[in-house]
Amino acid sequence: MQTDQPEQKRQRRKDARPSEILEAGLALFAERGFAATRLEDVAKRAGIAKGTVYLYFSSKESLFEAALKDRMVSTMEGVSELTSSFTGSTEELFRLVLGRIYGQMIDGDAGVLLRILIGEGDRFPDLIALYREIALAKGMTTMKGILKRAEARGELRVPADEIDPRMIVAPIAILAIGGKIFGAQSPGDRDEFLERHLDLVLRGLLSANAGR
Repeated sequence: MQTDQPEQKRQRRKDARPSEILEAGLALFAERGFAATRLEDVAKRAGIAKGTVYLYFSSKESLFEAALKDRMVSTMEGVSELTSSFTGSTEELFRLVLGRIYGQMIDGDAGVLLRILIGEGDRFPDLIALYREIALAKGMTTMKGILKRAEARGELRVPADEIDPRMIVAPIAILAIGGKIFGAQSPGDRDEFLERHLDLVLRGLLSANAGR
C-alpha cells in the first residue's frame, strides 16, 4: 500500500491551515469577544506557530472578514444559486431558504459574529462597515431576488419594492443572538420558532393564489 510522501503531507497541512485558523479564531471570539482575542492566542489554539497566522491573516480584522465570508456570505451565495435554478412555488423556496439560513445562523456559529457586531461594533466601526459591505448587502440582494421572483410569478400580495427584505431575516438574527447570550435552544424550540417564522412570512407576503 502506497503511503503519502512527506511533501504531500506538508502540502495537505498547508492547505488546511486557513480553515484551522478560522475555526480557532471563531472559538476564541465566542469565548472572549473580539477585543480580548489576540492572533497569538488563535495560533496557539490552532496548534501552529504565531508567525504562521500572519501568512494567512494580517490582522484580527482580516480574520473576522474571512469568518464573515465563510459563515454568512457563502450561505447567501448558496441561497442565490438555489433561487436561480428553483422551479417550485415561493412557499417551497422560502422553506428551503430559511431552513438553510437557520442551519448556519442557529446550528452553526455565525451568531458569534452577530453578537460581536452588536456588543463591540461601537468600538470597532470597521467591523460594522465590513458587515454592511460583504454580508448584509449580499443577504439583502439575495432576499430581494426571491421577492422579485415571487412577484413575477404573481405570488406576492404587494409589489416587491414595497417590502423591506430585512423584515424577512430579522427573526433569525434575534434567535441566533439570543442563543449565544442566554444559551442554546433545544432542537424543538428552534424548529417551532422556524415554523412560526415561516407562517409569519408566508401569511404576510404571499397572495391567495400563491399555490400554498
